[in-house]
Amino acid sequence: MTRPRSYLLPALACALLAGCNLAPRYQAPQLPVPDTVTPPLAQGASDMAGVPLAESGPMQWQDFVQEPRLRRLVAMALDNNRDLRVAVLAIERARAQYGITRADLLPTVNATGAGNRTRTADDLTTAGRPNTTAQYSATLGFSSYEIDFFGRVRNLSDAALQEFFRTAENQRSVQLSLVAEVMNAWLLLDADARRLQLARETLRTRQHALDLTRRSFELGAASALALAQAQSSADTARVDAAAFTSQLARDRNALALVVGAPVAKDLLPASVAAPLTGTDSTADVPRLSAPAAPAAALLALAPDLPSSVLLRRPDLRAAEHLLQGSYASIGAARAAFFPAITLTASVGTASNALSGLFDGGNGTWTFAPQIRLPIFDAGRNQANLRVAEVTRDQALAQYEKAIQTAFREVADALADRATLDERLAAQRSLVQASQRALELSDARFRLGADSYLAVLDAQRSLYAAQQGEITLQLAEQLNRVTLYKVLGGQWAGSAPGQQNS
Repeated sequence: MTRPRSYLLPALACALLAGCNLAPRYQAPQLPVPDTVTPPLAQGASDMAGVPLAESGPMQWQDFVQEPRLRRLVAMALDNNRDLRVAVLAIERARAQYGITRADLLPTVNATGAGNRTRTADDLTTAGRPNTTAQYSATLGFSSYEIDFFGRVRNLSDAALQEFFRTAENQRSVQLSLVAEVMNAWLLLDADARRLQLARETLRTRQHALDLTRRSFELGAASALALAQAQSSADTARVDAAAFTSQLARDRNALALVVGAPVAKDLLPASVAAPLTGTDSTADVPRLSAPAAPAAALLALAPDLPSSVLLRRPDLRAAEHLLQGSYASIGAARAAFFPAITLTASVGTASNALSGLFDGGNGTWTFAPQIRLPIFDAGRNQANLRVAEVTRDQALAQYEKAIQTAFREVADALADRATLDERLAAQRSLVQASQRALELSDARFRLGADSYLAVLDAQRSLYAAQQGEITLQLAEQLNRVTLYKVLGGQWAGSAPGQQNS
């Protein structure tokens, strides 16, 4: 009864040693930001209250993008964009690298067959005659397999696994940024197309007014000053139309670059074709008739956003995986201070004749354990451990900085969101007031109660107000995209009808 127990104790000791892990236990650091992201809600920001963020994870971008043409463009970009391809290939490389380190946990078994024939010279034999010998062998075994008593190999494997997770999160981050970049480029193209349409409509109106002023001048009913002022107003609109035409072409090139392929006309915003197909207008007063920008379907947000939701962002998850990998590297560095045991073993058969290779009695085997104990390394292991610990501290600082940066990005986007509705309402009111002021100034000029300079000032004010409205509409749409990006796609489920136009 004592003999089995004597074998049991060493086996139990080996099992305990094999389960030893010298890596420090990972604990998620406390968030270096306030508990909630509380946007400064302003009057009119009602779309920000109501539905909490979804707990099930990021929503699909197809649910966020409501415009069919834009949805098709995003899908094209995900298929063709080169940056996303590089990120996907990085995941495959990290997966393969993890497979390499994971394989070190098990011995590499090889089968070897060898044959050797040797002739010995006459002068080297005792009988003075040449001697020819032959040896054939077939073996199966492994060499230099490290028994991972102190977790060195396992920690290296864990570090490789965290690197694989990090690259996967980086790929998600690249995809999220790509979706946002396509939406931004598409919305900017739409806004510039509407600016061009407004500039061309204004040019037609001012050209019509210039023609009327020129005829009045020829008849003596208008002064040369009024004619020069009308010419100046028309030339200003002509410059803007040419500038927006050039900008529209650059926007199309930028969209094609981010999509990674030429963009068909049927995938462009409807406003892009409007400046080319619009009908001539003979109205004296320019009006904004460009189509409204398609909504990006921003869903409702909770007024008190928990800071913990930021941890779902793919870039923050990638930073955390980098931090976790540094903990595993410390464990591998600590294991270097302890003995390393390697095994070499093989089993096979050998014979001096190939025909007798597998005959009975020709079996062979070898077993060669080796232990390596570090005694003096001039501080190399201690320096490696210090490098691993400093790397862990750097990763921690980078992780906390990434959280603070994400907090600021979300807070800034929510701060903009809180006042956008009010700014848009005020801008619409400004456009209406400027339109009314132009109508009154034009009527007073026709009655001879005022000079044409008042009409020109009213035209400039209306034109600037209309351009400002397009700019604010674009800012509101881009803010939706920004919120989608900085929140990592974390949204509550609500009907598209809840979005603002």
